[in-house]
Amino acid sequence: MSDHDDAPQHDQRDDRPPAGDHARDQVRDRDGAGRDGAGREGADRNQPGRDGADAAPAPEPPPNPFDHAGRNPLGASGGTGGAGTAHAARTTFEHGRAERRYDIRGDGQVFEDNTFINQFWLDSGPPAVQGAVPRETLAHLAAVYCETAGYQRMKQALRANGLIVLAGEPGSGRTATALALLSELTEDQVTRLDPATAVHTLGDDALLAAHGYLLELPPEDSAAPEPDAPDGPHGRRPARRRLTELHLDRFSGQLRARTSYGIVLVESGDLADRLLQGRYGVACPPPPPAEVLHRHLRVLLHGEPDGALAAARALAAHEDVVRALGLDELRPREAARLADHLARHQKGELTHEQLVDDCGAFVRAQARVWFARADRPGSLPEALPALNAAAFRIAVAVFNGSAYSLTAEAAEQLTWELAVTLDPERPVGRRLFGTHADNRPAVARSVVEDGELDLGAARVPARVIRFQGDALATAVLREVWHGHHNVRGPVSRWLRGLCDDPRPEVWVRASIAAGVLCSWDWVYGFGELVRPLAALDGRVPRMAAATALAEAARDARVQPAVAAVLREWARSGDAALVDTAVLAHGYVLPAGSVRSSLDALGAAVRAGDGADPDVLGTASFSVMRLLASGGPDTVVERLGRWLDDGRRSLADLVLLSAIGALTMRTTHLWGLTEVPALEPYGSRPLLLALLATRPDLSAPLAALVREALGTPRSGGPALDGLASLLRRAARDPEALRAVCGFLPALAATSRDRDRLRGLLTGLVRDRDKPLDKAAAGRMWDAVAEGGRR
Repeated sequence: MSDHDDAPQHDQRDDRPPAGDHARDQVRDRDGAGRDGAGREGADRNQPGRDGADAAPAPEPPPNPFDHAGRNPLGASGGTGGAGTAHAARTTFEHGRAERRYDIRGDGQVFEDNTFINQFWLDSGPPAVQGAVPRETLAHLAAVYCETAGYQRMKQALRANGLIVLAGEPGSGRTATALALLSELTEDQVTRLDPATAVHTLGDDALLAAHGYLLELPPEDSAAPEPDAPDGPHGRRPARRRLTELHLDRFSGQLRARTSYGIVLVESGDLADRLLQGRYGVACPPPPPAEVLHRHLRVLLHGEPDGALAAARALAAHEDVVRALGLDELRPREAARLADHLARHQKGELTHEQLVDDCGAFVRAQARVWFARADRPGSLPEALPALNAAAFRIAVAVFNGSAYSLTAEAAEQLTWELAVTLDPERPVGRRLFGTHADNRPAVARSVVEDGELDLGAARVPARVIRFQGDALATAVLREVWHGHHNVRGPVSRWLRGLCDDPRPEVWVRASIAAGVLCSWDWVYGFGELVRPLAALDGRVPRMAAATALAEAARDARVQPAVAAVLREWARSGDAALVDTAVLAHGYVLPAGSVRSSLDALGAAVRAGDGADPDVLGTASFSVMRLLASGGPDTVVERLGRWLDDGRRSLADLVLLSAIGALTMRTTHLWGLTEVPALEPYGSRPLLLALLATRPDLSAPLAALVREALGTPRSGGPALDGLASLLRRAARDPEALRAVCGFLPALAATSRDRDRLRGLLTGLVRDRDKPLDKAAAGRMWDAVAEGGRR
């Protein structure tokens, strides 16, 4: 007696089974030999002393791969939120994937392909010495300056107090606004003070009557001491004295006594937060960039033929130019720079290709300025503010579009990694009440706004942070990875830690960012990011390693290296590496095609003769993910061939995949390639999603499910999976129509129909959750239709 004898028999009154069923019956004949029927009875008769006290303990049965059929091997860590997070992360790095050639010079310039980038723009930093602002400069400013919102209010405050503090980011137009205000009130008598000037040290004799004074304070993270600050202990650099309201009161009194005016410029940060709460602080928003661009073009194209100005403005809105800029909104300094490029193009000095290349340098120059000497002066705690800002910018690059809370927490973790790398002997803590969340995003040229996070089964409200430009994320990571080698170590450790976080909103983001970095430097990235993750215990870090490999394989030049690594891991015999390789092949990208991915999965299962239930379960999960990719027909055709092959290991892989398709939600089977047709059906089981999008696959899918239902070792889990599917369909009219169209194909024989009717009867009579009788009636009629085919 064998399993085949216990299996439902084929009804001779029905049509003959389709080609291939004979081979499948052979698999059934072999699948329980020696364990059931005569085989087991014979084994029992040969055991001496079965009933005696000294009988040897019965050996444990081998693990059954169908005990966990239809379950996600990653649990909640790979399901809820994974698909939406992966989509957002792919979108983040979509802009600017192409590799470029860099030649870093020592004079602050970068030669990239045919483009020179000056990392220090004309007004990117404060002047070295003080002096009068030339009248020519003020005259040019008058011709191009565009009033920012609140300009008149600033002027009133300046007249009343003699002093204001303008807070804003470099390049936001704050310097131009300050010069315009002072020039208007003093008839062009404006002096810029040395940034090292401490306002509390200015004597009355240092100020002239009816003059304007502009002081741009160094960034808080520069840690530059004031001139009169005493030396610290042990030769340490002295801490910079904090500018207070008392200092400003004194300076204001001096200015009003001379009928003069002063403006202090500060960057966004703790100092700006504090001063904005006082009587002198005023936020300086940037003026409309389109108006700034127009005013500069009007001056630059003066004397050019009619229509040149309109043509230049139209070119600024051209798709190629906008995409090359990669910024949502230009800052005034950038608008002026773009105006210069457009004017040169109109004058024939730049081709369209050169113009687009020049525009692509804007975000790279921004990233270069952000990280230039970010660890000065090179010791803690003086460098900590700069490290905090750098870490926050990197975290926004990785979590762009994600929850602000996750981004801020990740930034703090990276700050710690950077700090202990800079000064391993000094413990680092966290500030509890630092820069307010409303103001901190400005440091990374980002905004925090109300949004939603896609959790697969639902969307939840969240405060999300995003860059003000889709090219900034790639530019930031590229600058850090290529420009600052010593930062690679702490960034790699940080990403590895995030990849071990069970929340998909965290590990998916980190793993995709790791994959992008690996594609830029495969040797370093693989050794420091991927290989250590693959060796860890637990499915989450291995899935993260698989995701990073798949993302790296998106680059055609790196894909062969990824494929070679996965072949080596699959043959290694190391359970962790084999598991990672099997998970990676669910992404299509590492092997290059669905067909090659299936080849690799089949080989991995055959290597152990299907004896390892973990490998079988993971492989079936990857097969289902391939089924949810862009080529389900290839997968379905291969599953049929594996059934016909006759080997039990491949048959089990097919049966497990069929059961999983009945139960696993489509959104849990996400990949790194877009499948727009499946997106509306993400909350449904994969089988229902495929029936809705690929009705031509209904017959072969039914054959696979029927095989899982009719095979003894998989029949129980398959029937449970089908029951779950029918319950879901009963609550969804659209899904119910699809199921009613699918059931006749499952009812090919009288045995099939009896099984399905018994299932429906049991579901209707369920005391706890009875199936809706109307829906069950439609399903019953659909089963009956199968007998009339």
